[in-house]
Amino acid sequence: MGSRYGGLKQLDPMGPSGETLLDYSVYDALRAGITRIVFLIRKDIETEFREKVGSRYDGRIAVDYVFQQLDFLPEGFSVPPERKKPWGTAHAIWCARGALSGPFLAINADDFYGLRSYEVVARFLAAGDGTSPRFAMAGYRLSNTLSDHGTVARGVCEVNGAGQLVSIIECTGIGQENGEIVQQAPDGSRQIFRGDEAVSMNFWGLTPAVFPMLESQLTDFLRRESGDIKSEFYIPMALGAMVAGGSATLDVLPTDGEWFGVTYREDKPLVTGALAKLHASGAYPTPLWT
Repeated sequence: MGSRYGGLKQLDPMGPSGETLLDYSVYDALRAGITRIVFLIRKDIETEFREKVGSRYDGRIAVDYVFQQLDFLPEGFSVPPERKKPWGTAHAIWCARGALSGPFLAINADDFYGLRSYEVVARFLAAGDGTSPRFAMAGYRLSNTLSDHGTVARGVCEVNGAGQLVSIIECTGIGQENGEIVQQAPDGSRQIFRGDEAVSMNFWGLTPAVFPMLESQLTDFLRRESGDIKSEFYIPMALGAMVAGGSATLDVLPTDGEWFGVTYREDKPLVTGALAKLHASGAYPTPLWT
C-alpha cells in the first residue's frame, strides 16, 4: 500500500525512460528463464495496474492476475470490522495458490534485485523435482539493504554449514546510528548487527508444497491474532516455522546481485541514480522495452 512511501511505489517511474522497478524484475526474470508472470495485487488498483504496468508485457510473456483481499481467508474465519491492513506477505502468497502449479519465484514488486539473484534461484528450482518442500531464498548482506532515510524491517537468517536456513527472525526498526547498524525493538531493547548477516529481501524460490503448510499456519495465526488489527502473517516467519518443524528445508543462496528499494519517498533519487548508472554501463538497454 506504500504507507511510508506516500503512494503506490509499484506504479512510480524510476528508470530513465519511465520504467518501474517491476519492469526490471520482469526483464531479469525473462533473462533467467522464467516463462510466466502472476501479478498479485489489490482488486481496487486492477484497472490502473493493467493499463500502466501489465500492458507493457503483452506479447512478451504470459501474464495472470491474482488478488489479495482481506476476506480471502480459510473457511470459518471472517474479517474483523475494524481491520483495514492487509494480512501480510504469507497470506498474499497463499492467495495465489490457485494460479501456481509448478515451482515459482515470489518477490516484492517494489524492489530491485539484480539479474544474478534471478539466475541463482531459478537454477536451484530447475534442478529440483518441482514438488518437494525444498525451498530457497536469495541471501543479501544486511549492510547492503539499509535506507538512509529511516528504519527498515529485515528477516535476519541463521545459516548452517550446509548453507541451509536454521532460523529466521523478523527484525523491525533496523537503522544506522553513529556508524553502527542498530535495531530499536518495540520493547525498547537494542541490538547491534555486524552488517554481514544474511537477510531475506522477500526473494523466494518455492514449490506448490508450500501452500497446504501456509494454510495450516494461516489458520493458527488467525486463531491467535485476528483480533489485533495490525498483526501480519509474514512469509519469512512462516517459512522459518516450516524449517524449524522439519517439514521443509530452505537453502540460503548467497547473491552478489545489487539490491535497492524505495521504502521512503526520499529513497527515490538514490534509486533513479543507481538505475541510470546501470543503463549507462550497458547492463540494461535504453529504453528497457524496445
